Amino acid sequence: MSEKINYKFWTVCLVRDNDKVLLLDRQHDHFKGFIPPGGKVEFPESFVEGAIREVKEETGLEVSNLIFKGIYEYVNPEKNDRYIIFNYITNDFKGELIQNSPEGKPVWIKINEVNHLPMQKSIKRRLPLFFEEGTFEFQVYWDNENETEGEVTLRRT
Repeated sequence: MSEKINYKFWTVCLVRDNDKVLLLDRQHDHFKGFIPPGGKVEFPESFVEGAIREVKEETGLEVSNLIFKGIYEYVNPEKNDRYIIFNYITNDFKGELIQNSPEGKPVWIKINEVNHLPMQKSIKRRLPLFFEEGTFEFQVYWDNENETEGEVTLRRT
């Protein structure tokens, strides 16, 4: 028996410069707060190509040498949805920051100050893992009734 599963893929790429990371100060729609650059992967581009493109579109920077850090996945069995976010980090970039990104103003933030910023709990939950050895996998069940994250499982490798 085969069921139709709705797959969607996104990327996030954390750009690091010594003791700072580049975040977007996003203040529109329902997804307010500080977020790393990222977005939907367009078919047929690769996940890395999608991450590179999104960073360029949202910040103006050209990134390279992306390091895979992990997956953040939402599953919704009631709707047969599976949304997967591929997470990367890089220290390699060139170019100038754009001032007015439609996704939010790009700003450099000291790493030790990041946890004090307003951000979605999904981002706050995984951000520290970008700076640890190994990779991570979060699986989050979506709670339709409350329209929020339900059970969260973390696996590290």
